[in-house]
This record gives sequence, structure tokens and C-alpha cells, in this order.
Amino acid sequence: MAEIINLKRVRKAKQKSAREAEAAQNRITHGRTKSEKEAAKAEDGRQRRLHEGKRLSDDSKEEGPA
Repeated sequence: MAEIINLKRVRKAKQKSAREAEAAQNRITHGRTKSEKEAAKAEDGRQRRLHEGKRLSDDSKEEGPA
């Protein structure tokens, strides 16, 4: 006689393994180490400071002819 299986449990187990596989792929694709995140944040700050330092004037403070 064949073993009785609960189809609901099989379906849920299959979905769970699919989610785990997708999560593993996302960790590979999008995951970064803490040092990589900190380095990117520092580089972004450096780029912002460079950009702001090269600004010629602040248009919001100047008053042009009316």
C-alpha cells in the first residue's frame, strides 16, 4: 500500500524551498559586506563635498533684477 501524503504540506514545502532559493540568489546579487557599505558611504560623501565645493554660487540667496 502506498504512503499517504498531505498535498498541502508538500505544496508548502515546495514553495518554501523556492523562496529560500530566491533569497539565496538575492543575497548573492544584492548583498554587500559592512565594510563595502561603509566604503561606498564614504565615497558618496567625498563626491558630494567635491561637487558642493565646485558650485559657483547659490541661486536661492542671490536677488536678480526685478
